Amino acid sequence: MKTALVTGSSGLIGSEMVSFLDERGWRVHGVDNNMRRDFFGEHGDTTWNLERLRRGTRRFEHHDLDVRDREGIVRLVEETRPELVVHAAAQPSHDLAAQRPFDDFEVNAVGTLNLLEAARAFAAEAPFAFLSTNKVYGDAPNELELVELETRWDYADPARRDGIDETCRIDTSMHSLFGASKVAADVLVQEYGRYFGLPTVCFRAGCLTGPNHSGAELHGFLAYLAKALLTGIPYRIYGYLGKQVRDNLHSYDVCTAIMAFAEEPRPAAVYNLGGGRANSISVLEAIAAFEELTGRRLEREHVEEARRGDHVCYISDLGRLRADYPGWDVTVSLEEMLAELAGAQPRARSKTA
Repeated sequence: MKTALVTGSSGLIGSEMVSFLDERGWRVHGVDNNMRRDFFGEHGDTTWNLERLRRGTRRFEHHDLDVRDREGIVRLVEETRPELVVHAAAQPSHDLAAQRPFDDFEVNAVGTLNLLEAARAFAAEAPFAFLSTNKVYGDAPNELELVELETRWDYADPARRDGIDETCRIDTSMHSLFGASKVAADVLVQEYGRYFGLPTVCFRAGCLTGPNHSGAELHGFLAYLAKALLTGIPYRIYGYLGKQVRDNLHSYDVCTAIMAFAEEPRPAAVYNLGGGRANSISVLEAIAAFEELTGRRLEREHVEEARRGDHVCYISDLGRLRADYPGWDVTVSLEEMLAELAGAQPRARSKTA
């Protein structure tokens, strides 16, 4: 029986990965201390998700452990000797990082270093998949010429239709402190691949979503928007007239990307990971779609000032990932994701895919 270690195992991607691997016969050790509640309050609490995993899995063991606990992480990796490491634990908020810079950097950068060192010592052959972010590019994507359409911004140059690729620079741009801490972690993961030869990958993710997302105002665009509409929470739109665009990828498709890499790993790989143009949507378009799906009206407020360093239009170019792993593709459409978040029946997924 194969063994995996998943950090952030009560969060969106971590919990989906736990279920994904458990269904395929893996023993999974999950690391999560519910710091998301500390970061985001009751909306971020992942206790319900942990309980869901405990009820629905057969070979999952939860470890209430902080990734900043170096000795604890080393001890766990030494004891479990995982054959796959999925590092999804993070402080994920663009805005919260400025309020809690030490927590942000220590969780995102130091926590990643702790896990890398433990893996190098006791699981050097195990594929190491790191959930990075498109915020490593800072606001450099905003330098592309845009055209304002009725409900969204879009790239003016048709050659840019597929979006941002991995050649986008990461320097001389504003990242937010969150982006900076993730840059540090991203480069560390790459370096452990190049310098030490570990089979590492950085997935520079756009907006990831799914039904098990504990969406909060400062993180979790579609999930929090759906929650606001369904519960009557006022929703604030920050800047750009609500026409800012993100591409969205379902957590299931994140898992299949991770497994594609795990089956054919390589050192220091870097891939942009998102839903691509077909799964892109603006804030205004998402509000309209959810209102139509639910028959409710969203109470909204527009804040003129945008978040510092935020992207106006970001669509992930998936060309490099598709070229290296032609068997992988986006399988969950934007329409399915919206319906799922709005409370419709979840999409059935193969347990063997």
